[in-house]
Amino acid sequence: MESNHIEEERYYRAQKRVEEIKQFYQHLTVYLLCNPIVIAVNLMTSPEFLYFWWSLLGWGMAVVLHGLKVFNFGLFFNKEWEDKKLKEFMEKEKPTTNKWE
Repeated sequence: MESNHIEEERYYRAQKRVEEIKQFYQHLTVYLLCNPIVIAVNLMTSPEFLYFWWSLLGWGMAVVLHGLKVFNFGLFFNKEWEDKKLKEFMEKEKPTTNKWE
């Protein structure tokens, strides 16, 4: 019974991880497909003012941060930080033993 629960938990975590990776690749694909359109529109309508750089840089930073999070390269809120916080909160929630019992 216990091992079945553990297997279900592992499957759920793996499924969640695959979904996060899939969402990142969708985000990257939309970025790569939309920005050439933004560049083309910018160059056709107002080539004297190149505003497409703002899209490339701003959205590009969001894609990079998304990738860092998904692939656990986060500098601050990485998996180790998450595990540490979980343990910390679980310790706080432990029922305290009464020394008189």
